[in-house]
Amino acid sequence: MRNHEASGGRRASRRIGLRAAGVLVVGALAGGMLAGCGSKNQVPSIGYAVDAVPVSYNGGSTLGASSGAAGVFSRVLTGFFYTGPDGQPVADTDFGTAKEVPGETQTIQYRLNPDGTYSDGVATSCDDLVLEWAARSGRFTKPGPGGVVPMFDAATTAGYSDIERVECQPGSKDATVVFRPNRHFLAWRTLFNAGDLMPAHVAAKAAGVSNVVAAVQAGDPAALDRLAQFWNTGWQLTPGKLDTDLLPSSGPYRVDSYSDSDGLVLVKNEKWWGNQARTPRIVVWPKNTDLATKVSDREVGVVDIGAGSVKDLNLDGFSVEQVPGRGAEQLVLSTAGMFGSAAARRAFALCVPRQALFDKFGHPGFDNESGLGSGPLDSRTVQADSVYYPAITRPAEKYRTGDPAAAQQALAAAGVPNPTVRVGYRAPDDRRAQTVAAIAEACRAAGVTVIDAGTPDFVPSQLAEGKVDAVLGSTAAAPGPAGSLPGIEATAALRTGEGLNFGRFRNGRYDAITDQLAADDNSATVLGLDSEAESLLWNEMPSIPLFNTPRTIAFGDGMEDGIVNPAKAGAGWNMDRWVLSR
Repeated sequence: MRNHEASGGRRASRRIGLRAAGVLVVGALAGGMLAGCGSKNQVPSIGYAVDAVPVSYNGGSTLGASSGAAGVFSRVLTGFFYTGPDGQPVADTDFGTAKEVPGETQTIQYRLNPDGTYSDGVATSCDDLVLEWAARSGRFTKPGPGGVVPMFDAATTAGYSDIERVECQPGSKDATVVFRPNRHFLAWRTLFNAGDLMPAHVAAKAAGVSNVVAAVQAGDPAALDRLAQFWNTGWQLTPGKLDTDLLPSSGPYRVDSYSDSDGLVLVKNEKWWGNQARTPRIVVWPKNTDLATKVSDREVGVVDIGAGSVKDLNLDGFSVEQVPGRGAEQLVLSTAGMFGSAAARRAFALCVPRQALFDKFGHPGFDNESGLGSGPLDSRTVQADSVYYPAITRPAEKYRTGDPAAAQQALAAAGVPNPTVRVGYRAPDDRRAQTVAAIAEACRAAGVTVIDAGTPDFVPSQLAEGKVDAVLGSTAAAPGPAGSLPGIEATAALRTGEGLNFGRFRNGRYDAITDQLAADDNSATVLGLDSEAESLLWNEMPSIPLFNTPRTIAFGDGMEDGIVNPAKAGAGWNMDRWVLSR
C-alpha cells in the first residue's frame, strides 16, 4: 500500500516478553565468601525462523516476490537501496550510489562501488542493471495462447516500464538510466534494490549469451528468450538440489546449502567489501519447519512470523514484540468462475465480518488508537497511517460488519446462489485457519459454503489456475512479511498484466489512476485520485482487505542489534549486524 506523507509516529507496540535475567549465580562457601560467575559467549550460528518459504533466489520474479525472497536474501543480494524498519527505501552506499540528475527528462546516475565483487570473483557491473531493466520493463514479449505475453515473469514492472534506456558500457561500474519523455517515477528509489538485482554474468553463461548488454540493446529475440527462460526458472531453490555456482552473493552473506533437515544455511561472504558480518552463520528455518520444536531445542535465536500463526509457541527466553505490519491481510478474489462478475464478488464481501475478524485476529498484544493496526483496513492501496487515509474510507463502511441476509439476496441477484468458496493459503497457519473458519461460520447464514483449502505447498498462482476461489494472505498474497512505505507491491497486485496480480483483475481506469499517482505528488490531486481509486475498488471488489497483518518478531535474550521490521524485508534486514551471546 502506498503511504503519501505517512505520519512520523511509530505504532505503539507493547512488549509482551520479558528478558530473562541471563545471569547464573553459582554459590560456594570458601573462606566465608560467595563466589559468582556469569560469563557469556557469542554463538557462531543464529537460527532465523520465518514464515516465508524461499523457492527462488530471484526476488524480482513473481515466484521470488510472492514467496518472501526479500525477507531472506536482502543481505545476500544487495542493491542501491534496501527496505528499512519503517518500510522505507534506505540507501546502501556499500553497494553504490544513485542520484537524480536535474533536467527535463528524469535521469538517474548510478555508480557501483569500485570494489564490488560477487562471491565467485566476478565484479559487479552495470550489466546487472541492464538485465534487471530488460526483465522488468515489460518491453520484451513473445507469442502466447491469447496473444503476446511477456518473456520475463516479473513480479511488477512498476517504474521499470517507464525507463526508456539504460546507458551502460559492458563491464562498467557506471550506468545512466533515462526515463521516457513526459514520464516521471516518484518512487525511483525502489528500483535496482536489494533482493532484486541479479548477477547478469550467471544468466549470460547459463543462456549462452556472450554479451547481455549488446543483446538487450539490439533487442535480439533469440538471446532474450534464452535469458528470460533462465531468469524465470534458473534461480529456483529446491532443498537438497542446490547448485551454489548459480547463487553468487553481492552481500555480507552467501548461500552455503539448503535442505529440509538443516534449513537454508547462509555463511559469511569473505569477498564482501563492506563491514564483515558479525556472526559467521545464519540458518533460515522456513514456514514448513516444526518451529515449536526448534525454539524449545534452542536452535532459533530470531523469530519473524505472522502473529498467532504457530499454535502453542513458547517464546520464553525471547524479547517479543507484537506489531501491525505494513502488509494488508486480505482475501484476494478470482475474477473468473463463480467470481467472474463484480456483483458476485460484492455479494460475497457482504457476509465477511471484517470488524469481528479485526477484533479477534487483527491486534494481538497491541491496541493502537490510530494508524496501522487500529481497526479493519479500509483500503488496499493507501496505508492506514497516511494523511489521506481518513478521507478515503467511506466506501468500505458498507462492508464492515457482515450482513448475511443482504449477502444472500445479492448472491441470488448475481446468479450465484449458495456458492462454494475455496480459500487457499500456505499452511500450517493457525491464525489463517481460524480466520477461514470464522468467515465460514459468518457466511453460512448467507448460503455460502467456505472451504479451507490451505496446504503446505500452496502458492498464490493457484488462484489464476482455478484451483481456489480466493487467497488469504498479506499484500500481493504473500505468505510472510509484506508491504513497504512506497507501496509498489500493493498497487501492482491490482494492475492489469502484473505478475503479482494473481486474481487477474483488469480495469483500465484503475491503471490510469496508478500511472498518474506514480508521477504526481500534488496533495489535492493525490487525494482526488485516491478517493476515486478506492470507490472503484470497493465497487469492483478484486480483493477484500481485512486488517494490517500482525507480526510476531522475537529476539533471543542476549541478542545485539535485533531491530523490528514489519515490512517485506522482515527482521533479517540487518542480519549482518546480529550478535547473540549465551
